[in-house]
Amino acid sequence: MTEIVVSAEDARARVISPADYVSCPTAFIDCKKPGSHLKQNYSMIGPGVTTSTEQVVNIREPHGFNIGAAAMPKGITNNLHIHFTAEVFMVFGGSYVFRWGDHGRDGEIVGEDGDIVSVPTWIFRGFTNVGPDDAMVFTTLGGDDTGGLIWHPSILAEAGQYGLYLTKDNILVDTEKGGQRPAHDQLIEPISQPEIDALRRYTPDQMRQRVVKAADRAWSKAALLDSCLPGHASELAPVIGFGISQDRDHEAPITNPHGFSHEWLRLAPGQSVSRFRIHEKQVLLAHTGHFTVTLNAPGEAVDLPLQAWGMVSVPAGAWRAIRNDSDTVAEILIITNGDARKIPEWPEETVLAARAAGRAVDRSGMLAPAHLLPNYVIGQQSLASTKEAS
Repeated sequence: MTEIVVSAEDARARVISPADYVSCPTAFIDCKKPGSHLKQNYSMIGPGVTTSTEQVVNIREPHGFNIGAAAMPKGITNNLHIHFTAEVFMVFGGSYVFRWGDHGRDGEIVGEDGDIVSVPTWIFRGFTNVGPDDAMVFTTLGGDDTGGLIWHPSILAEAGQYGLYLTKDNILVDTEKGGQRPAHDQLIEPISQPEIDALRRYTPDQMRQRVVKAADRAWSKAALLDSCLPGHASELAPVIGFGISQDRDHEAPITNPHGFSHEWLRLAPGQSVSRFRIHEKQVLLAHTGHFTVTLNAPGEAVDLPLQAWGMVSVPAGAWRAIRNDSDTVAEILIITNGDARKIPEWPEETVLAARAAGRAVDRSGMLAPAHLLPNYVIGQQSLASTKEAS
């Protein structure tokens, strides 16, 4: 893997703290609908599906996925719409009711703090905050270009009453702000009822299989090579697809391709994941606690503080380490580009220390007892790390 060194300036620009989030109250065509008018929409990694030219995007660099969020006071609703690429909801605080199907009648599921909900493409979905005002729903959307949305016809029709129109170019026009009403042939065409009737259908039981609640997580204490070493007692719980786990018995509950993986990382106070790197871009989204994420190898290391509800974008190929600076157990959600397995590469000192503790990585990239592997396997791992560092 080519050595990647992230400058201090670039590294700090890749941290997005909650104070850096900039909301857009007019991101979508339902922004003036009573009961939806108090939504605050955010785009942190990529523009997502916003239709507003006023939306602030913290990092526009393509990651293979987008990350955004919605902050909604209690009782406020995000109305029914269809996505073309994967949409995953990560509930950070509070309680939300997610509904799906035409008019939201196919079913409802409640998402609470720490729950993750993956809604299939090409079905209507919407959600309402039924908990406290200060909760947040983060979203991961598949692809760099999501293709926009299909709104329920009732939402498009009602929006016209408030001077809002959506063009075929996915641009929101607000005539109350001086915009000119588009010609009829420039407006996006509403989906017809026969087309709605032909959409995919999901029962509540089927949708429940696409929800990983906090209580559902399957934690592994042997998911990373260094977790057997003093000070590095990490735990991983996969949620979507193939992530960085090196536990061969680890299987994510949600397996269909999304274009990215999700997995939880849990660290006790003072514990850390030692330096590693992967070929894919990765975002670390802190759920609870305070962390230090260190980029680059020693001598060029840059320490980045990361607080709860903040995130850091890690470039492909860059070394990174993660330490819990909290006085309690803390969690980070790891979001990584791609559907294929991600293979962590560890520096020589970690490979040798793990071997001395009885652990090594086999040819499939999974953890195995060191004494069962030929010496040349472990030797080549160390040699590769040495060459990359030189």
